[in-house]
Amino acid sequence: METFEIKEEFLLDGQPVKLISGAIHYFRLTPEQWEDSLYNLKALGANTVETYIPWNIHEPVEGQFDFSGLKDIEAFVGLAQELGLMVILRPSVYICAEWEFGGLPAWLLKENGLRLRSTDPKFMEKVRRYFNVLLPKLLPLQVTQGGPVIMMQIENEFGSYGMDKEYLRQTKKLMEDCGVEVPLFTSDGSWDEVLDAGTLIEDDVFVTGNFGSHSKENAAVLQAFMSRHGKKWPIMCMEYWDGWFNRWGEPVIKRDGKDLAKEVKEMLEIGSLNLYMFHGGTNFGFYNGCSARGTTDLPQVTSYDYDALLTEAGEPTEKYYLVQQAIREVCPEVWQAEPRKKQLASLGAFPVTASVSLFQTKEAITQPIESSYPLTMEQAGSGYGYMLYSLTLKNYSHENKLKFVEAGDRIQAYVNGTHKITQYQETVGEEFSIEGQAGQDTIALDVLIENLGRVNYGYKLNSPTQSKGIRGGIMQDIHFHQGYTHYPLELTAEQLEKIDYEAGENSEQPSFYKVMFNLEELSDTFIDCSTYGKGVVFVNGTNLGRYWQNGPIHTLYCPKEFLQKGANEVVIFETEGVEITELSFSAAPIVKK
Repeated sequence: METFEIKEEFLLDGQPVKLISGAIHYFRLTPEQWEDSLYNLKALGANTVETYIPWNIHEPVEGQFDFSGLKDIEAFVGLAQELGLMVILRPSVYICAEWEFGGLPAWLLKENGLRLRSTDPKFMEKVRRYFNVLLPKLLPLQVTQGGPVIMMQIENEFGSYGMDKEYLRQTKKLMEDCGVEVPLFTSDGSWDEVLDAGTLIEDDVFVTGNFGSHSKENAAVLQAFMSRHGKKWPIMCMEYWDGWFNRWGEPVIKRDGKDLAKEVKEMLEIGSLNLYMFHGGTNFGFYNGCSARGTTDLPQVTSYDYDALLTEAGEPTEKYYLVQQAIREVCPEVWQAEPRKKQLASLGAFPVTASVSLFQTKEAITQPIESSYPLTMEQAGSGYGYMLYSLTLKNYSHENKLKFVEAGDRIQAYVNGTHKITQYQETVGEEFSIEGQAGQDTIALDVLIENLGRVNYGYKLNSPTQSKGIRGGIMQDIHFHQGYTHYPLELTAEQLEKIDYEAGENSEQPSFYKVMFNLEELSDTFIDCSTYGKGVVFVNGTNLGRYWQNGPIHTLYCPKEFLQKGANEVVIFETEGVEITELSFSAAPIVKK
C-alpha cells in the first residue's frame, strides 16, 4: 500500500516527490473525453490530476443525488489511477471555478436567513447530509485504501470571503468523522490578509497558494507565513493560472505561451504546482458563473476554454508543448510522450423544420403555478434557466407607468405579445410606460426572466440578488399588482418533449426552433450561432449552453457523444425575436474580437 505524507517535502512511500499536476474538471467534459485528457496530462510530464467536486450538480434537488454520466466522480478517479496518476480532490461545498453559485445549490436560497459558508446550524446540517452521501464514495479512493487520492481540500479561497475559523474546523471535523484519512489542505491567495483569514495552519492543515506569475515572490510569501507558524512544509501553488475565463461582451483573454513556460519552470524549481486549467472544457447547461464588479454582474460565457494547454475540445496547443519542454528541463527524469489529438469537422447545414412561440406553447411545456404575489425562480422551480410570469393588467385606456421591483437577472417584458423593454439588474426599478388600447378591458403582460448565472466569487454570495426572478413585485401606477401565473422553464429534456410546434409561430416573440437531420458519420464539432440573437441550444435533449450575439464566442462546442448516427434533433430557444432558418456546424470556434 502506498503512503503519502507532508513533511518538509511531499513523501510518497517515504520518498520525496514533486507534484506536477493539472486541473481537469470531470463535469465539464463527457466521460468519453476523460481518457484522452488524462493521458495527455500524463504525456505532458505530470504525475497528478486535480478536480473540484460541485455540490449543485450532485444534489440538484435537496435530498436527491446524482452521480451518473459526467457526474461519475468515482469512475473519473478510477480512470486516473489506471493511467498512473495521483489525484487531488477538492470536495469543498464552495468551489468558485467560474461555476454557477460557486458550486452551491440554488435550493439553499429557499431558506430565508440561511448564512452560506458559515457555522449557521441550518447550513452546516445541509453540508453534513451532503457529505454523508459524497464522502463514502471517495473514501475507498484514498491512497490509504489503495486508491490514488493523496489530498482533499477543506474550503476554497475562504480567506477571500470570511475569517470564520470555527466554520473551517467544523468542516474539517465533518470530513474526518466521515472517514477522510489523507492530508487536508486549504488554498488561498498569496498575501497575508487572506492567508490569516482562510487557513487552518494552527490546526496543522496544509497551506497552498493560488497565483499564476511572480513565482519567487508568491512562494516567499507562503514560506514566510508558514515559518511564522513554525511550519517547514513544501511550497505548492494549487492553482497556477495558465489562462483566464471569459465574459460576454469582452475580448477573449489570452496568455503568451512562452511567458507561461518560463514561469512554470521557475515555479517547479521552487516547489510543486497544479496547472489551472490543464483542460478547461465547457459550462454545459445553465452552469456558467458570474463575476461581480461593483454593483454590476458580468456573466461568464459557455466555453471554459480558458486558453489552457488543451483547447475546449481537447486539442493540444502550442502552450502544451512549451510547458512540456519546461517540465523536461527541470525534471528530465519524468515520462513524457506525444499527446493524443482529435479531428473536428463541420457536419453541414440543415434547415429549421418547425417553430413555435413560447407564449403559444407555454401551457403544454410546464404546469402553471398561480399565486397572488410573484414567486422567485427558486420558490417556483429549480432556480435555473428561465421563468415566465404572465399577468392580466386592468386597461385604463391611457398611458400607465410600470416598474419591476427587486428582480433579476435579465427581464424582457411583452405587452399584448409585443416586446416592450429589456432590463438588467442595474436598470431594474426604472419606470416604463404602456399605452392602453381603446376597446379592451385588460392588457396581457408577459415577463420572461433569465437567470444569467449566479455570482461565484466575492461579497455577493449572500446577497439577495442571488435569488432570481421577481423578489419584490410589479407595480402599475403606484400600486403592486396582484395575480401571477408562473411558468418555470428549466428546459429539461422532459419539457422539450412537450413543446407543441402546431400551437402557432411568431418569430418576433421568444420561440423554439426544431431542426431534424440525419448523420452518417459523427465528429466533434461546433454549432455556429453567429447569426442568432440570444438563447440556448439543445442537441438530442442535452443542453449545450447559452449563446449570445454579444460574443466574443459565437459557437457552442458539441462533442460527438451528444450526436447519434441516423436521426438527430436540435432545439434552439431564441429570445431576441431573431428568426432562425438554419442550423449550421463549424469545424472550429468562431471568435470575434
